Amino acid sequence: MLPLALLAGGLSACATVHHTYDYASEPDPRKQEYTLGAADALKINVWKNPELSAEAIVRPDGTISLPLVGEIPAGGRTPRELQMAIAQRLATYVKDESAAVTVAVVGVNSYRFVVVGNVEHGGTFTSTHYLTVTEAMAMAGGPTRFAEPEQIIIIRPDPTRGTRRIPVNYPAILNGTRPEENVALISGDTVYVP
Repeated sequence: MLPLALLAGGLSACATVHHTYDYASEPDPRKQEYTLGAADALKINVWKNPELSAEAIVRPDGTISLPLVGEIPAGGRTPRELQMAIAQRLATYVKDESAAVTVAVVGVNSYRFVVVGNVEHGGTFTSTHYLTVTEAMAMAGGPTRFAEPEQIIIIRPDPTRGTRRIPVNYPAILNGTRPEENVALISGDTVYVP
């Protein structure tokens, strides 16, 4: 009887973990316009007005400084939203209708996430493009031999929906049975590997 109990316990430990989380409800930043954040480098061009054009870094408080316009919030806005806000402020000073404003992101520096727990090289990571769970795990050197990679949790702070815990079965992503769990990480995510 004891060998059967041990065999049943061993089989249940090897069973694939399936999560019932609604992964489709999570935002995919790769399908949306980029949102500016602290340390992003911008090039603002005001057509026919080179003296009003500038390069700017989004400061930690989320603002940038521009000639004539002064301080303007940039963090949390898309480049298009920032472009419209600058054009609106400039309209007070520049009456020329052809003074079009362009905003280009020349350096993505605000995208940061953390990988902690039983990984080879945990810490804070940055990238110039959005990464998925598998890419983040590769950057962290992968799980250690003591890890429980089928029990990974993404801790995602969200001021509107509250902090969420997104379960991830890493081996099931790798073997192709649960590709929907390979979600794109957003800035501020923490990947915890127990």
